[in-house]
Amino acid sequence: MTYTLFYAPGAASLAVHWMLLELGVPFEARRVDLDAGEQRSATYLKLNPQGRVPTLVIDGAPVRESAALLMLLAERHPEAGFAPAPGDPLRARWMEQMVWLANGLLPPMRDWFYAEKDGDPAGAEAVRALARRRIEEALASLDAELADGRPYLLGETLTTVDFLALMLMRWSRNMPRPATGLPNLAPYIQRLRARPAFVETCRREGLTEWLNA
Repeated sequence: MTYTLFYAPGAASLAVHWMLLELGVPFEARRVDLDAGEQRSATYLKLNPQGRVPTLVIDGAPVRESAALLMLLAERHPEAGFAPAPGDPLRARWMEQMVWLANGLLPPMRDWFYAEKDGDPAGAEAVRALARRRIEEALASLDAELADGRPYLLGETLTTVDFLALMLMRWSRNMPRPATGLPNLAPYIQRLRARPAFVETCRREGLTEWLNA
């Protein structure tokens, strides 16, 4: 099996890049320069017609969407234990959380950052205000889940839910109420940021902020 990851530093590809390193599987990483518009090149659009990252080429076939890629990698590498096995009582909760993060937290994050570009600039502030409320509500919900002291969002085991959640929490770092300001999310974030594979992902992507001291 071969993997080629098309990524941009700190973008929605971060969780997939991190998971590949956690898995310890060989892969090639190709940076897409978003500022230069490489995501809109004819070559890249053949891989990803939406012109976004990530794209993971698996044995020659491109697959898109970060949440889907995390779930697919967990399925392809069950020995890593990054998803509950079929029949496990936690399987339904895992699927629910992955879809909720992809549908409930990732879209308002995009609205927060791209309100002016994706819609009418005249209404951008209203879009951003709604996005902020939805993001803060979602982060508060995640914080409440960790109030029982569990180390990871599904309990005692690291899963793809944590990869996706931490990436989205990182995006809140410059918002008025970042994830690190919540009492239960703060130690959770510290714990995940200490993982060698996350540190290595940041090193490879040139990300020097939002790391443990």
